Amino acid sequence: MSESTPHTTTPPSPLDLLVRARRAILGGDPDAAEQAVLVGVKDGTVVLVRPWDPARPDTGDPASDHEGDATEVIELAEDEVLLPGLVDTHVHVNEPGRTEWEGFASATRAAAAGGVTTIIDMPLNSIPSTVTVEALREKQDVARDQVVVDVGFWGGAVPDHLGDIEAMHEAGVFGFKCFLADSGVQEFPHLDGPTFARAMEETARVGALMIVHAEDADSLAGCTPASGNHYSDFLASRSSEAEGKAVQRVIDEARRTGGRAHVLHLSAADAVPLLAQAREEGIDISVETCPHYATLAAEDIPDGATQFKCCPPIREKGNQDRLWTALEDGVIDMIVSDHSPSTADLKCFDSGDFGVAWGGISSVQVGLPAVWNEAKVREVPLAHVVQWMATAPAERVGLTSKGRIAEGMDADLVIFAPDEEWDVDITRLFHKNQVSAYADRHLAGAVRRTLLRGIPVTDDSAPAGRLLQRGQA
Repeated sequence: MSESTPHTTTPPSPLDLLVRARRAILGGDPDAAEQAVLVGVKDGTVVLVRPWDPARPDTGDPASDHEGDATEVIELAEDEVLLPGLVDTHVHVNEPGRTEWEGFASATRAAAAGGVTTIIDMPLNSIPSTVTVEALREKQDVARDQVVVDVGFWGGAVPDHLGDIEAMHEAGVFGFKCFLADSGVQEFPHLDGPTFARAMEETARVGALMIVHAEDADSLAGCTPASGNHYSDFLASRSSEAEGKAVQRVIDEARRTGGRAHVLHLSAADAVPLLAQAREEGIDISVETCPHYATLAAEDIPDGATQFKCCPPIREKGNQDRLWTALEDGVIDMIVSDHSPSTADLKCFDSGDFGVAWGGISSVQVGLPAVWNEAKVREVPLAHVVQWMATAPAERVGLTSKGRIAEGMDADLVIFAPDEEWDVDITRLFHKNQVSAYADRHLAGAVRRTLLRGIPVTDDSAPAGRLLQRGQA
């Protein structure tokens, strides 16, 4: 029996919530067809998943003994699909320290509006960076009473704090992020070759996941620096060769140490064969890409449009096609946002200079519809999108109660209308600064309702998210 097959055990009564869905994607099997199911929730946990016949709602209903006792019943409309809450393992919240860029209240509300019920916060752009247990505790204290979705934390691997890795691992971070090139903020220096090797030895020793911004510093130094408002010049300054060389270094160190590694925000499809070969060797390495690489293309970016600047860069359409092939082939494991906001002034819209503008794209609220819109065009099933954006991220970081709808899992649910069309209005996005590469973009697929442990997250919901630690069920 697959993990997504509905169970047949008897639920406790009364239920807090019973959901009737004519169409549901349970997660855990990207090739599974949509199902009509009943989902019962008690104390924030899914306790019932059973087949349902919408044509016979009052006859032969396996939950009929419990439906009358449910505190609430939600029945999805015919155009709606029930999905598991998405898990976004790559979000820059930036609080404390750069809270004017983003914050836990705004980031988690944006996440919920986009169907994301769990985020893992990156260690940099906040001040202090999350490179010590003390900094982790400070960030947790700031976040605790603000979050409306569940939040976990990455630690940072930087040259002067490799000795803090074991203590932070024991404190519950989900792994450690490092850069192989300049991070863009002085508080988070990158690792050179020997230092990266030592960091991989340490994460391998404690069993931690090392997640890597894979651009090679020497290769980037050999490119002509970006200057001015031509996107083509910026693209040339971040070569695909720089990604490929860095990815190879990650593979080599994972092989040498036996450690666990993850390549962040893969942009260059040229690196895909390297990763495929590493998998064949049995090296424990995973890889993500992001909505902007899967849906936006260099040919369509106007000069001066610095809202599209990110590192590594958005590349050409042919490259994008190869990324989709790698997703379908299972070489790329997941799609996560790399939500990396800043204040509008740092985007330098007055000059449009790609050389000095901040690089980052705010997308946690629109990632699901953006990816689904492109998937529809490519005739990729919604179940595959759920695998990439919910199940796979949860599995890679060990969130065993997230990413699927099944008995015993957290009742993190999304009601999604895959055929509803809409235009992105930046004034209706919840992240703190109204800058988006998706502004005015026409999309198909709308999140109509998000539930965290069976409770709807609304615009005025009280902060009810939890702070997560590695190893939690």
